Amino acid sequence: MKIQIICIGKLKEKYWTEAVAEYSKRLQRFCTLEIVELKEARLPDKASAADEENVKLEEGRSILKQISDSTYVITLEVLGKALSSEELAGKIEDLAGMGRSDIAFVIGGSLGLSAEVSRRADFKLSFSRMTFPHQMMRVILLEQIYRSFKINRNETYHK
Repeated sequence: MKIQIICIGKLKEKYWTEAVAEYSKRLQRFCTLEIVELKEARLPDKASAADEENVKLEEGRSILKQISDSTYVITLEVLGKALSSEELAGKIEDLAGMGRSDIAFVIGGSLGLSAEVSRRADFKLSFSRMTFPHQMMRVILLEQIYRSFKINRNETYHK
């Protein structure tokens, strides 16, 4: 299985990069992991609503360029469907059973996702109705993907 994490922005702080490296290492035995970091679009000072929409559109276009037609796309969205860890594990297992071996998880930038990216999603996933920094969401997402593989293989993992 190939898991792609498509995200806007680079990790700058050492603690985030170390956490991502740790979960990436752990995931090696379960899947091929690719993390695609895309450039944040520049938002002008005193940005208008139109400026913000243009940023989302620009970032959205760059996200969509990374996704092939056959990829199953899961976007992280506040208004998406909330799943338990076991339900996410079941979703990943079901996709594998249906031959959907390419999955892309998409984390938008600070302004969120464009409507076009949201429409491309096969599934919209919410981790919470709260807003989190996208750097933190990358780590949380990787941990949950790792947990999903452990659950699906009936392997022990700290609860």
